[in-house]
Amino acid sequence: KLAIATTLVASAAAFAPAAKTASNTALAVSELELGSTEPLGVFDPLGWMDTQPESFERRRAVERKHGRVAMAAVVGTIVHNNHIVFDGYISPSAGLKFSDIPTGIQGIFSVPTAGLAQIIAFCGLVEVAWWPASKYDGDYGVGYFGNDILDPEEKARKLNAELNNGRAAMMGIIGNMVAEEITGQTMYEQYAANHFNPFNDGEGVFFN
Repeated sequence: KLAIATTLVASAAAFAPAAKTASNTALAVSELELGSTEPLGVFDPLGWMDTQPESFERRRAVERKHGRVAMAAVVGTIVHNNHIVFDGYISPSAGLKFSDIPTGIQGIFSVPTAGLAQIIAFCGLVEVAWWPASKYDGDYGVGYFGNDILDPEEKARKLNAELNNGRAAMMGIIGNMVAEEITGQTMYEQYAANHFNPFNDGEGVFFN
């Protein structure tokens, strides 16, 4: 619960521009002009924009990276919940196939220890070498589907879209995990059972 609350607070505080002037020269777009979009506009409930303006750049970088990871997590969750998996074995020595891994949060507990170690090592490699935490601008040289966007207005629009989609994905993946724990059903099982409303669908947590 504390981890979820911390993630939400950190991402929410990064929604607003800071009071100081800073720009991302690599992207030719001011970071302070990004993220303050309708309908929320400037959203800084904790007042960090005024009290901790020096931390804005790092918080924006954290928000961007968490948003990117969350978007990948949402897509992965949807794909796996629809039983789209790799062929073959995740652990030949244990006779464990990719298709044997359950969907949902509980699937992580079916991954062998060596597999979890590889996942953690890969994440560490990405954090250190590919998406280093010290690189605040978020530009890792891959462009937009391999292409550079030269129009500042178009670039700002796409960067705003990325931030907002990332914010939605962070809420979405947290909501999915919470719903799984509350209902005991994975995303796929909830859809298959038409279990969309926790209040009045006959299987709800609050009203049955």
